[in-house]
Amino acid sequence: MVDLAGHKIIVTGSARGMGAATVRSYLAAGATVVGMDLEETTGLAVAEAATVVGPGKATFMTVNISDADDVTRAFDEAAASMGGLTVLAHPVAIQRPGDAASVTVADWDLMFAVNVRGTMLTNQAAHRLMTSTTGGGSIINFGSVSGLRPEPVAPAYSAAKGAVHSWTRTAAAAWGADQVRVNAILPAIATPMYEEAKARMSQEQRDAHYWQNEAAIALGNAYGDPDEDLGPVMVFLASDASRFITGQLLPVDGGQTSVR
Repeated sequence: MVDLAGHKIIVTGSARGMGAATVRSYLAAGATVVGMDLEETTGLAVAEAATVVGPGKATFMTVNISDADDVTRAFDEAAASMGGLTVLAHPVAIQRPGDAASVTVADWDLMFAVNVRGTMLTNQAAHRLMTSTTGGGSIINFGSVSGLRPEPVAPAYSAAKGAVHSWTRTAAAAWGADQVRVNAILPAIATPMYEEAKARMSQEQRDAHYWQNEAAIALGNAYGDPDEDLGPVMVFLASDASRFITGQLLPVDGGQTSVR
């Protein structure tokens, strides 16, 4: 286990799924964490349960990542409570199904407000705090294979994740001189959002989804576990062991895809 003692970390989307697993993994490595989400009850429960296990400690606060003022407020309060900021893990995202011919303006705008604007705002806040309090750090965004390939049933999500990929590369190039690393995970991990998306599909869509996704996963033809398969990678990218890695899109997907 990589030691994250002394690291001060914000995790967005911490109330469930990959965000909750990331909180647990960081605390197991000894970090101090502030989890952030809109789901206050669940977010508090995740932070409290992870702190009981330790050895790190977690607290929780609500934030709307699509709102610039709220992001500034929450990030400033979190950094003040921890005495700085060394890592931002940013798993939070939303998804809506649709098709290119009928995707609505409301769904398109919502997807970009949360998935793209939210990435920009949280990254900017983290960069500002890292450069002013700790002399650098690591930002871990979440992209998707959906941002690399055609997605007939999720056009707005695909476009938004493609934008996250481009932003990640651009921020990494812009902030390297400040010793702020910016990378993006492309996960194939079984989460509540994944299960909810599958539940909305018809049987025909589920079959197509299997052959496009699970069938291509070389390591078992199934999505990975948030704690066992994603958590250790999040710890690595947060740690000094990844100090010379930036601007990368890293699939954590059992071989589902390859980034070139």
